[in-house]
Amino acid sequence: MAKSDQPRKKKPATPPLPFEKPIFDLEAQLAQLESQLDPTQTAQEAIRNLRVEITRKSREIFGMLDAWETVLVARHPDRPQTLDYLELVFDEFVELHGDRAYRDDPAILTGFGKLDDEKVLFVGQHKGRDLQERTTHNYGMAHPEGYRKAMQKMEMAARFGLPIICFIDTPGAYPGVGAEERGQAYAIAYSLREMSRLNTPIICVVIGEGGSGGALGIGMGDHICMLQFSYYSVISPEGCAGILWKHVRHRDEAARALRFTSKDLLGFGVVDEVISEPLGGAHRDHRQMAATLKASLIRGVRTLRTIPRNEIANRRYDRLRRIGVFAE
Repeated sequence: MAKSDQPRKKKPATPPLPFEKPIFDLEAQLAQLESQLDPTQTAQEAIRNLRVEITRKSREIFGMLDAWETVLVARHPDRPQTLDYLELVFDEFVELHGDRAYRDDPAILTGFGKLDDEKVLFVGQHKGRDLQERTTHNYGMAHPEGYRKAMQKMEMAARFGLPIICFIDTPGAYPGVGAEERGQAYAIAYSLREMSRLNTPIICVVIGEGGSGGALGIGMGDHICMLQFSYYSVISPEGCAGILWKHVRHRDEAARALRFTSKDLLGFGVVDEVISEPLGGAHRDHRQMAATLKASLIRGVRTLRTIPRNEIANRRYDRLRRIGVFAE
């Protein structure tokens, strides 16, 4: 399937998150002033002041988000998802389907893409924006056949020397009976092992939620990135709260304890780069976020291409082994 020239449908604007309300109130005042047909000099001065205040307030609020508020931004209904980035980041995309064993899993999209003059193999999880799309893509929760599909396409990319780009955005792998019967845990474990061995560059980007083994199943790379307000965790805050405190109301405390924000993980060496989001989060400006992400991907691919192919797997192994090692 070639990439469509038509923009994806956008759902109606969603209400602001609780901490965004002061920004939206200021923007409403600004819109009211700007709607005047012939604004006075006083009104023009007020417009300039409001724009400055909106910028200042946005920086203040989004510069002090706690872990749970970061989760809310990562899950924002208007946040750009994989299909949005396929339209805005990649110059070409041809989708590849199926695992040659059971079926095609729409929760994971695979295909050949082009970034400027760089040809790549793309793998990405897609959650969906409206109910129909979420049902089709199973909320980004892949079955075993999704991981088999991804692994087969990545092995093909390695044979042809194509770099691999993986977009991670899932609450976790699908935990249903059918998925378990078809070997969900084995499929993820196999993917972890085989991705670690591929002799081609791999860039992984957490664009929203990076939940548990479902995210890690396509997350073994040479360069791991996170968008500024995404999160990458062994478990969701709600799941952690349910296990440790026996109630979801402790999700804020669980989020803080998990240390899964981009700033935390960059400090731990789990990720190599944090990609800045537009002021107010990626959901406020899809195109600016896509442009920033594209520049990062192109830079990453070109850097990794300079590494001899026979050294890539060993460097990846060494990088993974360094995670969790601390000097006291």
